[in-house]
Amino acid sequence: MSDVVLGIETSCDETSAAVLVRDGTGPELASLVILSQDVHAVFGGVVPELASRAHLQAIGPVVDRALAEAGVRLDAVDAVAVTAGPGLIGSLLVGVCYAKALAAAGGKTLIGVHHLEGHVFAPTLEDPDLAPPFVALIASGGHTLLLDVPEWGIYRMLGETRDDAAGEAFDKVASMLELGYPGGPAIERLAKQGTDRIDLPRPMLGQGFDFSFSGLKTAVLHKVRGTSDLEAERADMAASFQAAVFDVLTAKAAAALEHTGYDTVVLGGGVACSRTLASVMTDRLQGLARVAVANPRLNADNAAMIARAGWFHLERGEQSDLYLDAQARLPWPGLERAPDFSPSRG
Repeated sequence: MSDVVLGIETSCDETSAAVLVRDGTGPELASLVILSQDVHAVFGGVVPELASRAHLQAIGPVVDRALAEAGVRLDAVDAVAVTAGPGLIGSLLVGVCYAKALAAAGGKTLIGVHHLEGHVFAPTLEDPDLAPPFVALIASGGHTLLLDVPEWGIYRMLGETRDDAAGEAFDKVASMLELGYPGGPAIERLAKQGTDRIDLPRPMLGQGFDFSFSGLKTAVLHKVRGTSDLEAERADMAASFQAAVFDVLTAKAAAALEHTGYDTVVLGGGVACSRTLASVMTDRLQGLARVAVANPRLNADNAAMIARAGWFHLERGEQSDLYLDAQARLPWPGLERAPDFSPSRG
């Protein structure tokens, strides 16, 4: 049994460390440090080589800061939980190698964590009573997944993106609208000044649980190229695009709730940082289901969610050995295609 777990997250462009300590029978977040890499804004997206170099410089100080804020000495840490994948391989290697070194040098238990499972656990850091069964919608820059979660550790895939992830579409449309990177926050801010008046498609609405955002992205591109005054229409385009994405996400989540019979949906991932999405989802599902979503700091890539998922596996007696390796496309343990999945449903 671990009483103090150090979490480490370096899957993309955030270097993060967190400390969980036992409070009664469960974990309590004692500290969370996230260092974002601003350099990528210049390039309009994450540059993998720059990301891994920045992690190398930051990982030590970030871990030290997390321990200091928690008031915990390194020798008091029982276990180290680290993101083993998926993500950028160079970035992942920095975190995994650092975690393995800490575990080997200090005789600590090591546990590798799947990044997306961390997102599912994130809301429990603020809502410890949250428990399956529920539907989970994970939407980020690299992934869009709809899951049936009958119990912790068992994840049934209902649907996934067939092309662009929702967050990737936000970044690309933000670039078209000359809003910079990252795209989600910029579009959300601008959308508040516009109206959903531009006709855009809702891809795969009513066509199963899978997602597709490439066609929507292309539709926005045609609108941008066809306008004679982008400055005048930019806010409305942002509002219309955001509404289209959120309509799809919300409708698919509602269909999944009906399909499973559950009364809770968990939102996770970078796109779930959007307060607008949480509001739209809550309004749509009012009286039908509860929407569980963590605050934006815990929905963005962070080590607290990794520590929390690691805590779950450690409590089950699981651990990794020092041969743990980073994998850019790490399979999700416990993930399976829902046995009663039907492409015609949703």
